[in-house]
Amino acid sequence: MFSNLTAPKQDPILSLSQAYRLDQRDNKVDLGIGVYKNSDGVTPVMQSVLTAQARVLEQQTTKAYVGMAGDEEFNAAALSLVLPDAAVASRASSIQTPGASGGLRMLAELIAFSNPGATVWLSNPSYVNHQPVMEAAGLKVKHYRYFDVATKQVDTSALLEDLAKVKAKDVVLLHGCCHNPTGADLTPEAWKSVTELAQRNGFLPFIDIAYQGFGDGLAQDAFGVQHMASNLPELLVTSSCSKNFGLYRERTGSAIIVADQATHATNARGKLLQMARTTYTMPPAHGASIVKTVLLDNELKAAWQQELEQMRLRLVNLRANLCSELVERTGSHDFDFIQQHKGMFSVLGFAPSQMLRLREEFGVYGVDDGRINIAGLREKDLAYVASSIAAVR
Repeated sequence: MFSNLTAPKQDPILSLSQAYRLDQRDNKVDLGIGVYKNSDGVTPVMQSVLTAQARVLEQQTTKAYVGMAGDEEFNAAALSLVLPDAAVASRASSIQTPGASGGLRMLAELIAFSNPGATVWLSNPSYVNHQPVMEAAGLKVKHYRYFDVATKQVDTSALLEDLAKVKAKDVVLLHGCCHNPTGADLTPEAWKSVTELAQRNGFLPFIDIAYQGFGDGLAQDAFGVQHMASNLPELLVTSSCSKNFGLYRERTGSAIIVADQATHATNARGKLLQMARTTYTMPPAHGASIVKTVLLDNELKAAWQQELEQMRLRLVNLRANLCSELVERTGSHDFDFIQQHKGMFSVLGFAPSQMLRLREEFGVYGVDDGRINIAGLREKDLAYVASSIAAVR
């Protein structure tokens, strides 16, 4: 049965983790996989999460199924975090999914069922798993221009020019904030322009917001989602608790449907649940229990927001200090774009051969497309990483 299977292609990001673990050098630095690490190089458990988890375990009396939609209190709280406007929430519906990737797949399946043969437009570049997930659901994929390789910023005019050609009923996938892999985000004005194009041409926006709170702040990072939801009849959203709650291994996410009326959102939710039944059936409960405990307790929520803000500000400082180190070592401001990017990632603009040199000669692990995880840096590594980058530029 399996003799005709060929060797699978390695994941470009996950395979780096294995190579990093096998590297015996003491000065190696992992800037590949997208996880937040503190100054000690550890992905910490947030104190608010620890407190909520202790409360969950103390009060838990059963391990029975929660239901295919997941924890309904979590669903309401997670929806409110992304879309706090009551008028929008009244025509929205959500289910808990196994992480944001699970949400992406479920919503892709919903698109394929509702509009067979639909095309999903992805930014160029985009999160490495976006295209495989969309294609696995049977959707066609095209790309719109996004990143200006010269300025290392969003090429807004090219983006709008491409999206102006997107047909009615096609889908445009957008990053809600902290664009992966580039770190270059749409401005509020650009979000408004894309919204106007969606109104005019009739395409469906699909927003993946996996890093809310890591860019400009919790409220600011959700501007694009909220603006589109308030001004368009339909919208799809997937959100993640992996980064802003540090719940990577708990696989806690949401799939959200905003429709022109509540009945249509409810019907779409029902279809999602039918699809869930034939895939994972029940989402994991532990992470959702923690998140809802935090969000439904004012004191815990305030503590979580403070922790998250501290993480965000640390990323801002890491970017600024890395740029300073690069200026000192290169005598130029060629890498100042790193400070202008937001969230966990930046794209250096290096060729695969340069990224290979970073790994082989210096033990600095980044993705072949030039992406580095700023959130993987330790303060004590900044000078070494800057020297390494300067050596291969």
